Amino acid sequence: MEQQKSKFRIGNLFKSKMLTLILLLAVVVGVFTIMSKGQLLNPKNIRNILQSITLVSLLTIGAGMLMIGGYVDLSLGGIGTMAALITAYALRAGAPWYLALIIGLVAGAVTGAFNAVLINELRFQPFIATLATASITQGLGYIVNHGQQIDIDNPVFNFIGTQRIADFIPYSIIISLVLLAVYGVMLKNTKFGRSMYLVGGNPQASLLSGLHPKRVSYILFINAGVLSSLAGILLAARLKTANTTGIVNQQFSGMTAAILGGISFGGGSGGMGGALIGILILNCFNNGMTIVRVTPYWQTVASGALLLIALAIDFLRISRTKKVS
Repeated sequence: MEQQKSKFRIGNLFKSKMLTLILLLAVVVGVFTIMSKGQLLNPKNIRNILQSITLVSLLTIGAGMLMIGGYVDLSLGGIGTMAALITAYALRAGAPWYLALIIGLVAGAVTGAFNAVLINELRFQPFIATLATASITQGLGYIVNHGQQIDIDNPVFNFIGTQRIADFIPYSIIISLVLLAVYGVMLKNTKFGRSMYLVGGNPQASLLSGLHPKRVSYILFINAGVLSSLAGILLAARLKTANTTGIVNQQFSGMTAAILGGISFGGGSGGMGGALIGILILNCFNNGMTIVRVTPYWQTVASGALLLIALAIDFLRISRTKKVS
């Protein structure tokens, strides 16, 4: 009897989503370690991977929370870039660092609320509404700095953006890990977290059960706007400059990592534990391509292909769930 229980536990382990993600991460690391002749696991390169995790993790949390709730936001790159430019402009105008940071984050929150208004009040499709907002925020970014970069020379921002613990672990990654933990606990152990899964899985049923899908969507879009703004500001602090490119090129990174981490594009499933593995997979993949000297053009093609693979896996996962139910 005990042997049967043991086999059952092992069988469940191999069927688990988390184990699949860990195995996929191991494959990506193994392949690029061999191709790079060990350079991927070089301590200096691991430090670079850790540095890049901060940006992607913030975008992943924002995009992932929206996807769990049944929404999508294509404006996160534009919002984060605009917020960084506004923050840098405020610093240049003489604002103290904390006020400049608040201004940047508020700009992201307001833009997220604007998305929610378009979707909830004007009944725009999230895809169309957020695509329009992406264009608006990029244009506003150009207006703020007239297409020029704004240098950031502030000791607090420079410390957060560039300093490392023991000259290895970036301080900024602590922000990411803390937020991943907080949002993970919130999803699994709070009433709001559970309501997100219900709203994302079946909005009509959640409305009939007394939940408020519209309120949830406002919170999620504002949250995504704030997190993408923080991502843009942290990147600007690391580079010591804000420019119109910002995190625009990272637009789909959060979505890709979230889907790779098991958060369903169809809503109602996934969590931050899987999202963290998805972040590691994506960063190791991108870093590995750079190390083996894949040209930037082919890196863009490969990143798009990775997103397609993630979407295909998510589609198969949803189809399998429907068949089981």
